[in-house]
Amino acid sequence: MEVLNTGVTGLDEMLKGGIPKEHIVAVLGSPGTGKSTFALQFIYSGLLKGENCIYLSLEESEDMIVKTASIFGWDLKPFITNKKLVLIRLSAMNIKVTAARVENDLPRLFESFGVKRLVIDPITLYEMMYESESGRREHLFNFAEKIREHGITVVMTSETNNNNPYNSKFGLIEYIADGVILFRQVRQNDLRSVTTVIEVSKMRRIDHSRDIKPYAITKNGIVVHSESEVFN
Repeated sequence: MEVLNTGVTGLDEMLKGGIPKEHIVAVLGSPGTGKSTFALQFIYSGLLKGENCIYLSLEESEDMIVKTASIFGWDLKPFITNKKLVLIRLSAMNIKVTAARVENDLPRLFESFGVKRLVIDPITLYEMMYESESGRREHLFNFAEKIREHGITVVMTSETNNNNPYNSKFGLIEYIADGVILFRQVRQNDLRSVTTVIEVSKMRRIDHSRDIKPYAITKNGIVVHSESEVFN
């Protein structure tokens, strides 16, 4: 099976090479655990391989995304100029217009742009556009099916549920996703130190590692210490 490197040292080893092509992967974590950093790293890895990518943000402006990437040494400007990368910010202010644009305009862009990698950061705000759980589920499942029709590999970030650090905020995207990668914080036995850990809790069609591994956010992006063990 063809896989796409995430660009994250250690994680690709846990995934036996990377994320399987055309998978939709949910990246879950509490604020500050590195979800957006991972999303940018995934996109930049694709750009370096000549792949067309889209980064869809419902929080950060295009300028802020470029500035954040530059902190890790990832210069997105040449790829934007060469039309290899499209940055899109959707406003959460006008919910109905934003939802319509996501569901109607993006599929046309997928076709015209030849997208290989897509990031939605975060999917949580898209889910919040719908008041009822049934409406949220219907639109999310339909949106996922539209993406699958175009053969794109997708990373969707989501905050975790306040009452359950293993589930997304609304507990939906885990079920539509082909893979789930969980970022979380573990307090050590001394109760004074915290370790950030990563777990691939689901990844269809590959024999991935099920170990929980520590990771760090460095000046070069996220690094997973795949040879280390977590002691809690």
